[in-house]
Amino acid sequence: MSARLLLVLLLVAAAGCARKKEDAQPLPSADVPTHAVTPAFAAKKWKVTQSSAVAPGTTYEFRDGGALVVTSPGSPPLTGSWAWSEGNFTMTEEGITYPTDILALDDRTFRIRSNNPGEPVEITMVRVP
Repeated sequence: MSARLLLVLLLVAAAGCARKKEDAQPLPSADVPTHAVTPAFAAKKWKVTQSSAVAPGTTYEFRDGGALVVTSPGSPPLTGSWAWSEGNFTMTEEGITYPTDILALDDRTFRIRSNNPGEPVEITMVRVP
């Protein structure tokens, strides 16, 4: 068999094996259940120990469902909300929503930076038992 004939046969065979993009069928998707992720600071009460703008002793309670209750000594509670979506944390106080960075979080300490207009506010809190 000549080399030229062999080359033609290989090209014909390869063309028959190739699939057009539009002929390709998508792979079946596995039905993987997904669950909302609850961040570790949620459903807990935290007390401010140090901050660039918040009085020590102020408490932040991140309730299930996104309610936020901030209580300062000698003041009525402030209600707002918090949200966690795809790793992005926001807090809403007095109708204004602030993107918030989590700087540290463990069983006892929660440190955040609230990116308010003007200067960002850093807050270090400890868990209230």
